Amino acid sequence: MSNTTPIAINKAIEDVLKRDRGRLIAGLISRLGDLQVAEDALQEASISAMSHWGRSGLPSSPIAWLMKVALNKGIDRARAVQRDRNKADQLMIVSPSQFETIDDEPIPDERLRLIFTCCHPLLEEKSRVALTLRTICHLTTHEIAAAYLDKAQTMGQRLSRAKEKIRDANIEFEIPDKTQWPARLDSVLSTLYLIFTTGYVVEDKSDRDLCAEAIFLLRLLDRLRPADPEIEGALALVLLTDARKHARIGNDGAMVPPALQNREKWDMHKVEEARKILSQAVLRGRPGPYQIKAAIADCHMMGDAPDWKQISLLYGSLWVHEPTPVIALNWAVAISEIGQAEQALINIEALESDLKGFQPFYAAYADILRQLGQLDKASNMYETAIKLSQNSASRKFLEKRLSELT
Repeated sequence: MSNTTPIAINKAIEDVLKRDRGRLIAGLISRLGDLQVAEDALQEASISAMSHWGRSGLPSSPIAWLMKVALNKGIDRARAVQRDRNKADQLMIVSPSQFETIDDEPIPDERLRLIFTCCHPLLEEKSRVALTLRTICHLTTHEIAAAYLDKAQTMGQRLSRAKEKIRDANIEFEIPDKTQWPARLDSVLSTLYLIFTTGYVVEDKSDRDLCAEAIFLLRLLDRLRPADPEIEGALALVLLTDARKHARIGNDGAMVPPALQNREKWDMHKVEEARKILSQAVLRGRPGPYQIKAAIADCHMMGDAPDWKQISLLYGSLWVHEPTPVIALNWAVAISEIGQAEQALINIEALESDLKGFQPFYAAYADILRQLGQLDKASNMYETAIKLSQNSASRKFLEKRLSELT
């Protein structure tokens, strides 16, 4: 009888699912061909693990055990529910030794296939990205809704409809022919960038390294489709941002803006790699939003201080590609930094209805009000931004700004 405690077993299961759920789901779908069946099978395997590991102790490879058991449960479920029993009969029955080890290559490739499946043109844009964030990264419905400024219930309904459409339309689990990439690539890049930015704002103690996941998948995408300037732009953007990660939190635990960061803590190897990739993308003569965003990130890291004038011009170019409230918000910040705070205030106040509940809106609004000496209103906006902050570093930074007003 094993002396492994239920608490230890539950912790082990949670660790595997937080770290590798995306890999498991992708691997299961590649074999079972059905997203919902894969998710249900993994859930059943997790429940089985509680009792089996309690009797036998933790397996040497928990992820391999879950894959093996979930796959067999998925095959049983497929036989029970699929109309075409022949398809289920053709599925591979897993031998006990087949998944003793799972190396790092096959499953990541399948994750990318799953992203392309979720980003099928039959699904609307928001549903594509949301479904991928839920399936691959195991983000909660609430987290995805927050990224889109939606209600959690509305997002939950959207996710359910997307899964049903994939099943009913028999959308294949595959990376499509290269001629079909343009119809999906924008959604794939949006998804990977959202994975990265979500990882960037969560607490540093989080055990979900979404930033590393996004960088890995973008590198893989770049290898699959070399010389695509927007893939290169997206990769350069995340590398430039990730290069600053060790400098973004000060000794007091507060976030530090790029202009005030200790540059000795920047990963200059990543910076140089990103700049080389971005230069290659620009020379291809096909400008796009990710190349512009990467150029903006680079302008934050050039010289002794951000080149706000160039940043403002770049946001003007980005607006042509993405005329969204979030781009308008960032453009307003850049305008305020080049001495046009009054115009920035006009621009940002016009965004209030669109960005209600969006934490960066209140933080930016507060900064512009502070520049104009409207301290009471700035204080209120800082307080709202603090309440909406998703991590302690952001809260501490805004609390410092608020304290400076008094």
